[in-house]
Amino acid sequence: MAQYLGVDLGTQSVKVVVFDAHEGRVVARGQEEVLAPASPRPGAAEQDPADWWRAFELAMHSVLKQQGVDAKKIRALGVSGQQHGFVALDENLQGLRPAKLWCDLEAAAEAKEVSAWVGRPVPAGFTAPKILWFLRHEAELAKRLRHVALPHDWLNLRLGGRLATDHGDASGTGLYDPIKGVYQTAAAAQIHPDLPQMLLPLLQPQEQHSRLSSHWAKHFGLPEDLPLSVGSGDNMMSALGAGATQPGTWILSLGTSGTIFGATQNAVLDPTGAVAPFRDALGGGLPLVCTQNCTTVVEEARSASGLSHTELTALASAHQPSAKDALFLPYLSGERTPNWPHASGVVFGLRAGSLQPASLYRAAIEGASLALAQGLSRLQELSLPVSRLRLVGGGSRNPLWARLLCDMVQQPLEVCVEQETAALGAALQARWMESGVHPQDYGPKEESAALLPNSKMAEFYADRLQRYAELGRSLFG
Repeated sequence: MAQYLGVDLGTQSVKVVVFDAHEGRVVARGQEEVLAPASPRPGAAEQDPADWWRAFELAMHSVLKQQGVDAKKIRALGVSGQQHGFVALDENLQGLRPAKLWCDLEAAAEAKEVSAWVGRPVPAGFTAPKILWFLRHEAELAKRLRHVALPHDWLNLRLGGRLATDHGDASGTGLYDPIKGVYQTAAAAQIHPDLPQMLLPLLQPQEQHSRLSSHWAKHFGLPEDLPLSVGSGDNMMSALGAGATQPGTWILSLGTSGTIFGATQNAVLDPTGAVAPFRDALGGGLPLVCTQNCTTVVEEARSASGLSHTELTALASAHQPSAKDALFLPYLSGERTPNWPHASGVVFGLRAGSLQPASLYRAAIEGASLALAQGLSRLQELSLPVSRLRLVGGGSRNPLWARLLCDMVQQPLEVCVEQETAALGAALQARWMESGVHPQDYGPKEESAALLPNSKMAEFYADRLQRYAELGRSLFG
């Protein structure tokens, strides 16, 4: 009769789920928005961890009051968090400044230097370039830096009082050797001689991180000494929650960013840098393609129209795709894949009617999808088997988007019913740590029937993808 708490600290909100092991499903969900990232300078994207905690508290209180939840049955808690964020801590474990997020591109120049030291491409959004930027641009404050934490590490610290991380989230810092499974201390020392000592200890996937402090156990009404799992990055946890624990199954996630990722036996190194060489939350590899702009682009088109997503989807679905349709390069906040941090959005091929709300909305969906299709092509070029595609994230709820993606990639596409896959994955990891039940033994219990591709659209989207790639290279490559 055990229940497990899973937390996902995201860019837009903090989500909490309760997974019931007996029923084999999520029985309660809570969600609270966080303040939108601040941009005090061009390219900056920052959030105050205090706002993460405010949202976490509200979401926790909400979910623990729901029917079907029994706090006495909760056996463990796991945390998922947005990757790459730089949380700077002093000797007293207090934050020195707002956290610089995954979508912060201020460190584009520093990323080139870090890439040379590491020996592979490191995008501006990774943690290491942000550290170098901080040391250079806020030098007086940086003298007090003693610990470098990621968002999920910060929440674990607040809950259990220990600073430690996992291999999955660490592999997104830019200072981790994904093949050897250790930090690249020589490269870290190039950034700052003391940086190797500021990086957090690495724990194994099934290892216990700490126990919930008595203060917070009493505050939330949870059992004393509740064990906390090590946690991981949101993509690593989403792989667990969406059932991508074996090679061949890939997750397409339509969130603030767009991602494609799946499990491999070992980490995968892509010399072009298009595929990130991540580790997963089980001890293997998690090759991942991430695009900087996804649902935010579609929301931009929606907000400009004043109509709802439902209204625009209905209007755009009635449109017959044409080679004359405008192409939308969705690089509204620069781009990570391709690595063009200074790119901007482009709507190319405007004709009469192209700026009508439904036309622009469909172009935004198509542009974000073409970016992901490019990434899928790169995975296939690396000879990674793609036998199953599963769709998650907020954008997956849009039937037009799911249909368009299915026709574009020309593979069956399963749409996961459970959308909070990162929070669910965190709960499953907590269960693994506490009871020994491996996440792959769970498997998503609820999913819709697979969408089947329309083969008549294959040539159309192949041509669109080629034009899209050529246009991007001509402008930003």
